[in-house]
Amino acid sequence: MSERNIRVEPIDRQAVEDQEVEIVERKGIGHPDSICDGVAESVAGALAREYLERVGEVLHFNTDETQLVAGEAAPAFGGGEVVDPIYLLIVGRATKRYEGQTIPTETIALRAAREYIAETIPQLEFGEEIVVDVKLGEGSGDLQDVFGEDEVRVPMANDTSFGVGHAPLTETERIVHETERRLNGEFADENPYLGPDVKLMGKREGDSIDVTVAAAMIDEHVPDLDAYVDAVESVREFVVDVASEHTDREVSVHVNTADDYEEGSIYLTVTGTSAEQGDDGSVGRGNRANGLITPNRSMSMEATSGKNPVNHIGKIYNLLSTEIAEAVVAEVDGIRDLRVRLLSQIGRPIDQPHVADVHVVTADGVELADVEAEIEAIVDRELADVTGITRRVIDGELSTF
Repeated sequence: MSERNIRVEPIDRQAVEDQEVEIVERKGIGHPDSICDGVAESVAGALAREYLERVGEVLHFNTDETQLVAGEAAPAFGGGEVVDPIYLLIVGRATKRYEGQTIPTETIALRAAREYIAETIPQLEFGEEIVVDVKLGEGSGDLQDVFGEDEVRVPMANDTSFGVGHAPLTETERIVHETERRLNGEFADENPYLGPDVKLMGKREGDSIDVTVAAAMIDEHVPDLDAYVDAVESVREFVVDVASEHTDREVSVHVNTADDYEEGSIYLTVTGTSAEQGDDGSVGRGNRANGLITPNRSMSMEATSGKNPVNHIGKIYNLLSTEIAEAVVAEVDGIRDLRVRLLSQIGRPIDQPHVADVHVVTADGVELADVEAEIEAIVDRELADVTGITRRVIDGELSTF
């Protein structure tokens, strides 16, 4: 029997795959909210690595309040221009002085933001089409003390908060998640007219799945309306093909449904993101830690990106609960749906949650009592290795959005 407070019980609903209506959303890497998530997490990783290199430990910081104010653009077939730049403000707290050292936190943050934007939204000219500002205050002394000085000791939770994870993904969830990644991967590599601001909404009613795609097209690579229409159809066909790899259900795909060709109203952009034209953004308003927005599931409202990976529960427990759920489903037969909720208590070791609450839907013929001990053992094992989440986040191995 584990000494941790682990509870395993039946879930109070049908498996999501069996529910009549399911809704799933993903905001792509170029969406304004995702830009904020990505920059915040990039800055967090850079600060953590810099602290480790300079002083041998991760000092107190948080960069999870990053905000984006949309710019203004004048797209045109063959290439338009950005009229007013996007403004991005990196807000948070960081330790700037430690044992006589001065650490250039804001310079580190600006460098990380520039590198991230260059990689994910290469059409955006840093300093001209997007202006980035940094305002990092000093960290709270009380919270810095929570980190402790002994690297071997498990950190203490910095907050009383919770994280939520689930597994396995439904067919609709897999379609939405995988499609955005592949559109912004192999498809965009071969078709430069597609911008990184790709948003997908999946709806399943019974056995019919509808996928609605908002795909920002880059005007430089679209010479005329015919080329735009062809681009939209190419995206639609690609999404249909990806969906067919994940389901035998009927799938309908709709792309850029707000377009009005007769009026000349189309989703054409200069930079590939709606942030250039009136669409603001903020950390934590988009995808949850598993990369999806899933109203059929329990979700935490915490902003995972940008939080300190050492003891900030809003980051660690959302990532860990997802990993626990995936591990249980992978290792225990007969589970159709599983939810993990981890609750912390401030000042308590992060491997000792206030409660680890696991809810399960088993397959027909499988009793919860038959698998409960296995589930509890896996939860206990993963909690014991909670600091592994910290290492993997700092190394950039885990996505937070």
